[in-house]
Amino acid sequence: MKIGKKIDLSLLKRVLKLGLPHKGNLILALTLSIVLAPLAVLRPFLIQYTVDKHILNFDIEGLLFIMFLLIVVLLLESSIRYFFIYSSSLLGQSVIRDLRIRVFNHLVSLQLRYFDKTPIGTSTTRTINDIETINSIFTQGVITILADLLTLFVVLFIMFWTSWKLTLVCLITLPLLLIATYMFKEGVKSAYEVVRNQIAIMNAFLQERISGMRVVQIFNAEEEELAKFKEINQTYTKANLDSIFYYALFFPVVEILSAASLGLMVWYGARGVLSNEITLGVLVAFPIYLSMLFRPVRMLADKINTLQMGLVAADRVFLLLDNTDKIPDKGQKTPETMEGFVEFKNVHFAYNEPEYILKDVSFKIQPGETLAIVGSTGSGKTTIINILNRFYEIQKGEISIDGINISDYKLNSLRKHVAMVLQDVFLFSGTVMENITLHDPQISEEQVIEAARMIGAHDFIEKLPGSYDYQVMERGATLSMGQRQLISFVRALVFNPDILVLDEATSSIDPESESVIQHAIETLIEKRTSIIIAHRLSTIRHADNILVLDKGEIIEFGPHEELLANPDGHYTQLYEMQFLQPLEE
Repeated sequence: MKIGKKIDLSLLKRVLKLGLPHKGNLILALTLSIVLAPLAVLRPFLIQYTVDKHILNFDIEGLLFIMFLLIVVLLLESSIRYFFIYSSSLLGQSVIRDLRIRVFNHLVSLQLRYFDKTPIGTSTTRTINDIETINSIFTQGVITILADLLTLFVVLFIMFWTSWKLTLVCLITLPLLLIATYMFKEGVKSAYEVVRNQIAIMNAFLQERISGMRVVQIFNAEEEELAKFKEINQTYTKANLDSIFYYALFFPVVEILSAASLGLMVWYGARGVLSNEITLGVLVAFPIYLSMLFRPVRMLADKINTLQMGLVAADRVFLLLDNTDKIPDKGQKTPETMEGFVEFKNVHFAYNEPEYILKDVSFKIQPGETLAIVGSTGSGKTTIINILNRFYEIQKGEISIDGINISDYKLNSLRKHVAMVLQDVFLFSGTVMENITLHDPQISEEQVIEAARMIGAHDFIEKLPGSYDYQVMERGATLSMGQRQLISFVRALVFNPDILVLDEATSSIDPESESVIQHAIETLIEKRTSIIIAHRLSTIRHADNILVLDKGEIIEFGPHEELLANPDGHYTQLYEMQFLQPLEE
């Protein structure tokens, strides 16, 4: 939905349906909005009646009674308005609370392909800023617009019923007000569109630069990045200033038109009082009516813009929710354990067809065996483990575990039995214990400690301040690469997978830590089907078989000694490059 278009009623209907689970609050807010309209008009009507029937007749008792009645009406109106504001706000907050959960749940179910193409800041904007804007549809949009329109109709009805001639005189400035309101609405609308777009751009920019701050500082690019941020910030500021300009222009115009209407009312009303066509009470009440008439008209344009901005945000959120780029989860197999027999049959895969990354890949891994995968950068090593876990769907061929196509397994069951330890270990803000268990209540502290002892990580964790309760900073910034890697190994072990994947888990480890990591790897792969991707051939020489990839094709397959027996083989060349390089003189 483009913001320049008229309000999309089908989109509005879809947004309002979000309130149906909270229809008690919805009905209450609508009912109170209906009650408020006549109640708000009752006060000036009572003032008119008081002037005409009691003040001019010097009726003290009647005046006291009306004053008491006015206080009661004021308190009643204030109470109802409080519950109206609270119920509409509660409705909005309840809707966006449920919507945030729905969006986050949808995000975690999307293929990694979506995250490859979408900046993190954009998804953050959709989940936080845009959903918060949808809240305004309920708190400042539909319901409050309805309440204002009801008030307008009731006020106009009472004004015409009281004195139709005086009402027509007062409404002479109304066409000018409507023109000014329309121009204001259109101007602010276009400014708001830029504001919303710039928020998404700024969030994406900040997310990337903060995540990559190390690179920015290493290459001394602070000034260049600051210049880019200034440009984005300037556009964002200008959009806000544009909207402020329209507000600054519109409200004084409304005040002038309101004052002109009031002047016409006094001019014609005073003549009416002198000629006994209009009572003094009407002349006293009409300024209040005018105030009640102009205030909603003045705010209506702003509320319509708020409504439209909420719909623009809703359209973006629904566009995300309607994204069907999910891994189909139609499998029914949920085995308690897997033997770990893995087979690839003529597998073809492309991130973007027809540029195939893997071409006719076929191999087998027997239960309990270890397969090492080697090859140059971009040969397709990581792709193999991504499609094994069904992070991406293959275009051709078949992948099976224990003779069953992986698409026949329930997705969470498949991933429960296949654990991965990545080169770039991601640790969340929280304790070491939380990073290992990932908040799984079925994993006890005793299991974690036992796994840490087996891996060889217990000693270093015990030395941390707070031990397993040590607060890990975002991405594990306060821990060394080796420590983060050990924690990831413990994490993999406590989930007790039947198939283990190690994606270059030792590539960034210093030689001092490598022996500890190597022990951890041996502990992990023991009695498990394992796939190891590594640049360091020293970590895979004991693998049962080694698969050599080149440009997405298998060029060699077999044990370490067998591959080395071929002097012209690709694996032999890789081995000699790492271990048999001549020393410089």
